[in-house]
Amino acid sequence: MIEELEAWLRTFVLSEWTLYQLGIIAVGFVLSSFLASRTEPVFEARARRIKGNPDLLRVIIAFMRRLRWLYLVLWLWIAHAALAPRTWPSQRWLLGTVLTLVAAWFAVAVLTKIIRNPTLSRLVAIVSWAYVAVYAIGLDGPLISAMDGAAITLGAVRLSLLVIVKAIVLAVALVWLAVLFGNVLGHWVQRSSDLSPSFKVLITKLIKISLIVVAGAVALSATGIDLTALTIFSGAVGVGVGFGLQKVVSNFISGIIILLDKSIKPGDTITLGDTFGSIRDLRSRFVSVITRDGKEYLIPNEDFISQQVVNWSFSSDYVRIDVDFGTSYDSDPHEVMRIAIETASAVPRVANNYKPPVCWLTAFGASSLDFRLRFWISDPANGLTNIRGEVLLALWDAFKTSGIDIPFPHREIIMKTPVEFSRGRGEK
Repeated sequence: MIEELEAWLRTFVLSEWTLYQLGIIAVGFVLSSFLASRTEPVFEARARRIKGNPDLLRVIIAFMRRLRWLYLVLWLWIAHAALAPRTWPSQRWLLGTVLTLVAAWFAVAVLTKIIRNPTLSRLVAIVSWAYVAVYAIGLDGPLISAMDGAAITLGAVRLSLLVIVKAIVLAVALVWLAVLFGNVLGHWVQRSSDLSPSFKVLITKLIKISLIVVAGAVALSATGIDLTALTIFSGAVGVGVGFGLQKVVSNFISGIIILLDKSIKPGDTITLGDTFGSIRDLRSRFVSVITRDGKEYLIPNEDFISQQVVNWSFSSDYVRIDVDFGTSYDSDPHEVMRIAIETASAVPRVANNYKPPVCWLTAFGASSLDFRLRFWISDPANGLTNIRGEVLLALWDAFKTSGIDIPFPHREIIMKTPVEFSRGRGEK
């Protein structure tokens, strides 16, 4: 045993080739550190110019801050490839081992920074390093054989522990990459100025769904599972979905219809029942509507198909608002209308460039001359009640300055005393 250990040390550790490999590794580390110190700030400064795509920026920054290890991986790979045809495996084993460890370190470091969930990031790091440790000590072959031996047969399908683990790992990894790339492509679509907001949302959702479906199919095919064997299972799942998830499917289809007919889009001001607010987001199951008091309503898509919806900004952002008021009969109605139009035109939110305000005498009331002031605004999402109140307050100030009174109802009460009533009866 001791003699075998000494022979192994002389062959693998104390040989001159070990010193050569250590020298190659040391030179590569120095060169990688030098190149990284020169290139990382330049690349990161250029990457910071990416606007409106935080997912892509996060991936690029994760790579940029670990260029040292990427350069070292490239150096070791080139050195190992150059020595492979000229040396024995025992003369380059250290390069291969260090190359595997550095590549694993680079991959794990990047993944743990890209993944936002701390628990998932920690789990990925533990599993990755556990597999690297098993691979480094040469136990990956027996472990894979043992996992493949633990299997059950379901008809023509053989399910082993190895296949299940591979399917889970590949499915999670590919779906995560699909979602990441879907977010990146979605940000690019959202920045397009040639597409309508609703069409942008539709394209983004179709891209994400397509990538996730393709990722799942690739993961199953890569593990050796025959997709045709899942036909019966998928049919049963389809029937269950049809009966048990009718509302979910209905909302999903309604969401697609909403995006296709462009009836609502993010930023629109809508009224649905007692809910008045602006649309923040269109999801596959619901629409997020934020009201003026800060409440966010998640309204199912089906309600926007089956109920009456008032879209204040469907074809135009301009909304007309009516304000009713009255003045005393002593005031000149021509002067009242002039003051009302000038006062409304001076309010900042009134869209004078679209249509100027108008004021009309609408009725001779019981105690006042009744007027209706009409004006337009271009930002209904900022509220309707507040602009009415602002215009009414401005009218109050203007009428006070001009000496125009705003009347209140007067009632005359005529009382007849019982004495007069009795005297009248006696005379009769």
